Order: sequence, then C-alpha cells, then structure tokens
Amino acid sequence: MSELSHRKRMEICLAGEIADRPPVALWRHFPVDDQSPDGLAAAISNFQRTFDFDFIKVTPASSYCIKDWGVSDVWRGNPEGTRDYDETLIKDFSDWEKLKVLHPRKGHLGQMLECLELIVKEFSMTTPVIHTIFSPLSQAKNLVGKENLLVHMRACPDAFKTGLEIITQSTLNFIEELKKTGIDGIFYAVQHAQFSHLSISEFQTFGRFYDLQILEAAKSFWLNVGHIHGDHIMFDQVCDYPVQVLNWHDQQTSPTLSEAQEQFKGVVCGGLRQWETMVMGTPQAVYQEAQKAIDQTVGSRFILGTGCVIPITAPYGNILAARHAVESQKE
Repeated sequence: MSELSHRKRMEICLAGEIADRPPVALWRHFPVDDQSPDGLAAAISNFQRTFDFDFIKVTPASSYCIKDWGVSDVWRGNPEGTRDYDETLIKDFSDWEKLKVLHPRKGHLGQMLECLELIVKEFSMTTPVIHTIFSPLSQAKNLVGKENLLVHMRACPDAFKTGLEIITQSTLNFIEELKKTGIDGIFYAVQHAQFSHLSISEFQTFGRFYDLQILEAAKSFWLNVGHIHGDHIMFDQVCDYPVQVLNWHDQQTSPTLSEAQEQFKGVVCGGLRQWETMVMGTPQAVYQEAQKAIDQTVGSRFILGTGCVIPITAPYGNILAARHAVESQKE
C-alpha cells in the first residue's frame, strides 16, 4: 500500500476513521525569526522538513495581530519563545473607543499573509497549513495588560465591549484575506475559559460571544483547531465550538482525552506534557506517554500533540520520538 500523504491522513482522521497511523503535530515559537515574514516562513519550513508532521501550525508572536495599533514587544529569552510587551497601549477606559479597525493587507497583518503564502506554496499539496488566531479577549489582554484586564472589563464594560467589537471586526477582515492564501484552517486560541480567570457568565459575555463570530467566519475552512489554554478550563463552554479539532492541556487539567471524546464529536489533540516530558524527559518517556494516549483513544479521532507550544528548549531527540511513536503503530 502506498504511503498516505499528510493531507489524506488528516482527512481520514477527521472523518472518524482510522488511517495507517494516528496523525502527529507539534509546534513552537521561533523568536527573532518571527519578526519578518520570510524569517518565520524559513524557520517553520525547516522545522517541518526536519520532523515531517501531519499538519503545520504557524505560530507567530502574539503581537502580530495588534502591532498595527502601536504595541511594541521585545524578546527576552523566555523558554517558550514568547515575547514581552514593553508597555500597554490602553491606559484609560476611553482608549478602547479610540481603536480603529485595522487594514488586513497592511502593516504586520499584511506581512503575516506574506509568510503564510510562502509556507503554503512549499507544503500545501501534501500537508495542511493552519494559522494562529487569538480570540478578541486574548488580544484585548495584550493591549491593556493582563493585570488590568479584569479592571476594565468589570469597571467599564461598555467601553470594553466597544474595544472587543473593533478587535473582532479587524479579525474578521483578516480572516477574509486568510482565505485567499490557501491555508486549510485556523488554530483558534482561547485563553480565558478558565475558572481562575472569569466566571462562566463573564466568559459567555466577553469571550464566547465574540469567539462564535470569528468561528462562523472561518467555517469554510476544513481544519479548524480550537485551543483552550490553561488550568481548570471551562471545557463545557467551548466543546460545542464549531471546530474540527480541540486541543488543551489534557495532561494537567480535566477532561482526559477519552472523557473529552464523549462530549466533543470531533478529533482531540494532545497526550504529551510540554515540560516534564518534552523538555525534561527522554525519548523513551515521550514514546511511553504517546502510547498511553493512543491506547486511551484507541487511536481514533486523535492527533498526538502537546497541550500548547513545545518549549524552544525541547531536545531534538524528544521531538523525533513523538514522530517515531506514531510510526510504530503502522501494521
């Protein structure tokens, strides 16, 4: 039997069928390289050529979608590859109303489209490509600072909602341009569906309401991945999102992969711990943890991955071990 392409294997997995092996995909940040479209494209392309994953998740700096409002950030060596924001843009409640809807083809958004076009040109015939979209609430956090987010949300909700509406419209406009690049889907990052961050009512009002608008605009894509970030997550509030795949920190917060498959009818992605296994573990530990995840899901409606980005300090051998773990499932 001829080798399945990554694209075909993903199609079989999303259809609820079992292919020759479970798909696998890991992704990471590329600090410094992520400051130019050709630099990020080259770094991601090299990563994919090295490990040959079943889909490519493009991971830019979180600032890419808000820099055109005047935000600045800096790389200070975070092992996850993330950048720090120098100063918040939103100071006063009234600043939310001063935001302008961004042009999706100009500035840093335009550069992101250039990056995606380069990656799609090289890989899309055989390998799906998805791009990271941060929820409006996540973007708002980076505009006002995480320590100020709840203050603005609770003290002046009307102005805050105005800001969320502008962010949402900018994101919707950007998604329309994404459709022209040839990508296969979005990786939709939800960062505040956590009981330690918001109440259910707050999440529904300031998170879910805007999330569903974004996902409605992205419904023509066939490979949309929803990511629920953090601990003590509100899985019940997100598991009905119209996405094909759900990803969360399944090794550190409930539900388990098998429990999630009872609630969510799509594909679950996870099984590997970012730090304890992918960074501090050994290839054997990666292999064993991957096997447990495959056994838990019987390899059906399942993609092997981590709950979030792999740190940039993850050893080459550990990343390769995740790839080998699924290869061992072939008969």
